[in-house]
Amino acid sequence: MDTRQLTLGNEAIARGLLENGCAVATSYPGTPASEILASVAALQRKYGLTLHTQWAVNEKIAFEIAYAAAISGLRASVSMKQVGLNVASDPLMSAAYMGTKGGFVVVSADDPGPHSSQTEQDSRLMAMMAKIPVLDPDSPAQAREMTALAYELSEAFNIPVMLRPTTRVCHSRQDIDAKEILPRPSVPDFEKDPTRWAATPKFRYQLHKELEEKLAQIAAYEQTAPIRLNPDAGGGKAIVVSGVAAAHAKDILRDLGLWADMPLWQVRQPWPLHTDFTAHLLADYDEILVIEETVGVIEMQLADRNKVRGKQDHTVPRVGELHPETVQEIIARFAGVPFEKTELPAVPGRRPTLCAGCPHRASFYAIRKAAPKGIYTSDIGCYTLGLNLGAVDTVLCMGAAISQGAGFYHAYKHQEKRPDVVATMGDSTFFHAGIPALIDTVVQKVKFVLVILDNRTTAMTGSQPTPTTGLGATGEPLNTVDIEALVRGCGVEYCKTGNPYDIKEFITLMREAVAYSREHGPAVVISRYPCLLDRRQKENQAPPVTVAVNDDCDGCGYCIKHFECPALVMDEAAEKVHVDAMLCSGCGVCVHVCPKHCIEEVKPA
Repeated sequence: MDTRQLTLGNEAIARGLLENGCAVATSYPGTPASEILASVAALQRKYGLTLHTQWAVNEKIAFEIAYAAAISGLRASVSMKQVGLNVASDPLMSAAYMGTKGGFVVVSADDPGPHSSQTEQDSRLMAMMAKIPVLDPDSPAQAREMTALAYELSEAFNIPVMLRPTTRVCHSRQDIDAKEILPRPSVPDFEKDPTRWAATPKFRYQLHKELEEKLAQIAAYEQTAPIRLNPDAGGGKAIVVSGVAAAHAKDILRDLGLWADMPLWQVRQPWPLHTDFTAHLLADYDEILVIEETVGVIEMQLADRNKVRGKQDHTVPRVGELHPETVQEIIARFAGVPFEKTELPAVPGRRPTLCAGCPHRASFYAIRKAAPKGIYTSDIGCYTLGLNLGAVDTVLCMGAAISQGAGFYHAYKHQEKRPDVVATMGDSTFFHAGIPALIDTVVQKVKFVLVILDNRTTAMTGSQPTPTTGLGATGEPLNTVDIEALVRGCGVEYCKTGNPYDIKEFITLMREAVAYSREHGPAVVISRYPCLLDRRQKENQAPPVTVAVNDDCDGCGYCIKHFECPALVMDEAAEKVHVDAMLCSGCGVCVHVCPKHCIEEVKPA
């Protein structure tokens, strides 16, 4: 039975994967891709499907698990955000050479803007480097359709295929035809062939030659060829679009009255660009405008500076999203038609901050107390917002808090006054990329403190499970990993756990760890308290504490500056702080923050 359904882009991709028989789906969470696997798991439960669905500890492992299924003849997928593809790049490059048997879709969601990422990198460039085809959807509906196309392409050429949605595709909603998902029996059949699956350099050379031959054929594959969206339009100028820019351009050409006069081509497969299409464009048009996010991947394959307009000549911005008003201006100028420039009202930005009652805030407060002149390295997650508390000096990439902490130690170790170094990272990030770096600090006797902010979940991306959660993607029970045992197994001799809500005790623990690290080497403190937003952990949270500000408050603002809890608000008229009861979570930590003891616990009458 078919039903129309308003569907999130990531849900549409998940539906497309399952409609087309995906048997193994893996991921590591990261915005804007996180909802893909979560939606796969939800559909799996709804339809009682037999498939393996897994949140892996990082993208590399997620890729390798799914790839093994693909070379066993099953249809498989792995999803991640664009910076996660960097982590998975090692197996990606080799998988392109060795190829696949079953269809293998690599979903790498890009974040032009960037809204929630370290970089604006374009995954299509990674596809070019890996030498695998990439498909670029313009909408949730097309993203769903392209999963089917990706599987067909993958199996036609025995090659991984990348699907590259962007934030606006992942997080927009569209009415789609939601067909019933039916179970598809699939039987794995791994055929041993060491010259392919365990190829030595001699055979890799042969595999590279075969890959180049595949790419030449894919550049002529009719099913993924560019589409002429307005076949009746003529003229010497043409516009070439891909991704979200295609969705914008369709509307804008109509709005500007150019639909019948300006040929519009949508490229669905930006790499490899179809050979005949390239020849046709350069031969038949005097000027070609290419609009694409984020890098000029199509433009560089056209490579004619005299005819092609785009990012190379700054006709199209090289940085940031291509909003509709931007695309409108680009097209109007290219066509030489008048247009009314859209001026959007300036909206004041809101400084991001940790949630009221977030245990990380208490941890950062304690770190500042224990090592007030330290260097604070941190990592990717909610705790990046510790920079507002002056407790985060660096954020580079997943796992770098420990490596950078080691780097600062080595940089300063011969100085007479060596600063304390305190690194912070979440439990999920520790499993993702922290363990090898921690082992390195043990071997190198790095004198620093690592604080693992263990809130028992992957909070920033939507509370996906970690290896300590004991639950899988569909809620199935799994084994757990003991972080303390893991840390000690890495060779760390000082490893203690504390509750950041017990702020006095936790500050004492932090001071002890800093003192230990100055003399002996790495010290690890596990700051453990569940994320307040994780419903699974409600029973593990302490009863709320009611607090109030007494009349001795003189409005010095110390609590707001050094603790920055959203529930503590300066009343400018009264020249004192008050507690916003709507925001206060009742953690009670602020009682210990005011140096003048003006914040008090209110005991029940």
